[in-house]
Amino acid sequence: MRVVFMGTPDFAVPCLQALLQAGHQILAVVTQPDRPKGRGQQLAQSPVKIEALAAGIQVLQPEKVRETNFAAQLRELKPEVIVVVAYGQILPLEILELPWYGCINVHASLLPKYRGAAPIHRSIIEGEQKTGVTTMQLDRGLDTGDMLLKAETQIHPADTAGSLHDRLAQLGGNLIVETLAGLLEGSLKPMPQDNAQSTYAAVLTRQDELIDWERENTQVINQVLGLNPWPGAYTTHQGKIIKIWLAQPVPAEVAGIAAAGTVVQVDKNLGFTVQTGKGQVQVQEVQPQGGKRMAAAAFARGYNLTPGQILGG
Repeated sequence: MRVVFMGTPDFAVPCLQALLQAGHQILAVVTQPDRPKGRGQQLAQSPVKIEALAAGIQVLQPEKVRETNFAAQLRELKPEVIVVVAYGQILPLEILELPWYGCINVHASLLPKYRGAAPIHRSIIEGEQKTGVTTMQLDRGLDTGDMLLKAETQIHPADTAGSLHDRLAQLGGNLIVETLAGLLEGSLKPMPQDNAQSTYAAVLTRQDELIDWERENTQVINQVLGLNPWPGAYTTHQGKIIKIWLAQPVPAEVAGIAAAGTVVQVDKNLGFTVQTGKGQVQVQEVQPQGGKRMAAAAFARGYNLTPGQILGG
């Protein structure tokens, strides 16, 4: 098929690669403009742009897709379908109606659950046991279009947002190829979403990152894993921020009783244990304010963390 591909972050790259490997003609790649990045604030290309240039594909980077002449520029390319994967802007009706097969989106959840900007993070934070990817026909709503195909994956106890992201990205690549094949064959039957079953995965805020030690230990761990490797869950120690990157539950039979947030044990090899509102968590990897990620045991030694101290107070 004649395809215009719209995407920006790492998540979209496997979809672009899969379309190329399947023999589709990528007429152009549309991605966000280069943005300042890092301490030096030098302009950085998006992962999708880097992949497209390596493949010799024309790259378009409008500041806004609604800007004058952009839709006309796409129309001149005569795409049969526009594939959209985490592009970063809402498409106007003029673009949605442009290709014969419409605009097909790859979304990182099992719609209608977790519409919105942060479905991967939220699925782990909320303790879901499974998630997946959905291809759908874009409409003027936010992830509300008719669904085409789905692919599921289990969320493993050790999954972080990073590991789940990578697995879903690969699933998305396979699914978009299968979806375009179904469109060509005429075998797909679009299925409307049940809005009553929908949930919203809102953009993460600073409050989402703050650990509430009054919650159950499993909820704290889901928060830690769901925010790893970005943006990170955090607490405070002696007025300084500590990001918690890895933790695991302590078996209930050894859980003691102390105020939530209290350090109840420090182990020179394993890290330190914190009381929660129900159960305890053993913290394994942290990052002190202004420092690098390190083993929790090393942090405890270097920052004089001792039993009885309270985190987040």
